[in-house]
Amino acid sequence: MDRRTFLAGAAGAAGAAGAGAAALAVGAAPAAATGTPRAPSFSPHTSDTPLLRKWFHATHHSIEAMTTDLGLAADKIDVSGPGAPVPSRQTSPTNIGCGLWTTVAARGLGVIGDGAMHRRLARTVAAVEKLERHHGFWLNWYDAHDGSVLTSWPGTGDPVRPFLSSVDNAWLVTGLRIAAHADPALRHRIARLLAGADWSYFYTPYDPADPVAGPGQLRGGFWTDTGEPTAHHYGALNTEPRMASYLGIADGSIPTDHYWHLLRTMLPEHEQEQRPGGAYVTIDGVRVWQGHYTYRGRKLVPTWGGSMFEALMVPLFVPEPEWSPRAWGTTHDRYVRGQIEHGLAEEKYGYWGFSPANIPEGGYREYGVDAIGMQVDGYHSLGVVTPHASFLALPHARGAAIANLKALEHDFGAYDETYGFRDSVDVRSGRVSDFVLALDQGMIAAALAQELRPGLLQAPFRTGGFVTRVRPLLAKERFSI
Repeated sequence: MDRRTFLAGAAGAAGAAGAGAAALAVGAAPAAATGTPRAPSFSPHTSDTPLLRKWFHATHHSIEAMTTDLGLAADKIDVSGPGAPVPSRQTSPTNIGCGLWTTVAARGLGVIGDGAMHRRLARTVAAVEKLERHHGFWLNWYDAHDGSVLTSWPGTGDPVRPFLSSVDNAWLVTGLRIAAHADPALRHRIARLLAGADWSYFYTPYDPADPVAGPGQLRGGFWTDTGEPTAHHYGALNTEPRMASYLGIADGSIPTDHYWHLLRTMLPEHEQEQRPGGAYVTIDGVRVWQGHYTYRGRKLVPTWGGSMFEALMVPLFVPEPEWSPRAWGTTHDRYVRGQIEHGLAEEKYGYWGFSPANIPEGGYREYGVDAIGMQVDGYHSLGVVTPHASFLALPHARGAAIANLKALEHDFGAYDETYGFRDSVDVRSGRVSDFVLALDQGMIAAALAQELRPGLLQAPFRTGGFVTRVRPLLAKERFSI
């Protein structure tokens, strides 16, 4: 899972709706092979529920196929060849977390029973208990088949330095919390695992005398061979590392004012994708730059690179739109509409949904909508559409998302009845990825669970410190949008 850097120097210095995007999504669009218009034919309806369930079954099966005998979900599988695909050698904390919550979702949706869920969760928890840890956290890459720390990259032999990633650990902790909530028999074991995971290890306290050195933010991580931290902190608010922030605030290991030291945009005098609008406000004693961007006539809070999963992976678990409807709920809706209009109206691809994914020809890179990311040289769409981005959009543009996914299946054959959607499609060339990735399938599984049984995976994040510490922060949020 690629990690953007957000320089501490930029972060520490911070001490209107247009036309409906759903209408665009079902409008005429060029067909892949001929470029001739495709008549609108896909409309949202409750009759789509069986289709969503079918998609979940195949997605769940792909996670099963990626899970090794040890019980760890590997990074990816190649589904293009004959026979059963072989899981990749490597796995990460994020991949393992995806496997855990997909299993819980499968039980909640009736795909598997209680016994099967317990056996699978217990096997994974037993494997996680044996993995090498530092400061209570897990390293970024392991061998998915034997649990050893990965020291060289499969296929290239390039050395891999042992690294503790704050955001990747957040997704494993998320999966473990979901597993503990779903299976009481595992709660004690998981509680022991999480007892040493103290988020203050990644946190640099706020220093008003030197906000560059002390920004009140989380570091990207630490290299365990030297104890050296990353030079950057995660300074942008609307990116997926905020899951680590929420976890730390909820358990009390990070102060609540950390939330207000994260940036809605960079300050107006700093170089960024566009000059932001907004104003300074004081919240809980912290002076906050409530900045926003404007894209296609809509004000929104940008992400770092302009990708879908930066904005919308976290609310699969933390109910941001519910707890903050006029701030988080509004910007999420507008962000999705920006992605749709970029693909259909601005670039005229005929399809949309841009987020880090497999390069259809091989490899991995970030894709996004540059204009809605802070980074000057941000992520670009390049005509590569990833299905997981449409699934993330389901709560905000259900009809448009289903229409887009049906089109990717119909026009490119991007859906596999056995393993679900392939990871990405270059809609200009028609090239479809040979792979499915645990990260992206995990997001698809969580999004489908939320659509088919709302709140299923959110239950552990509606109790305790999430209610007493996180929810009040979101209730106070007033984006300048």
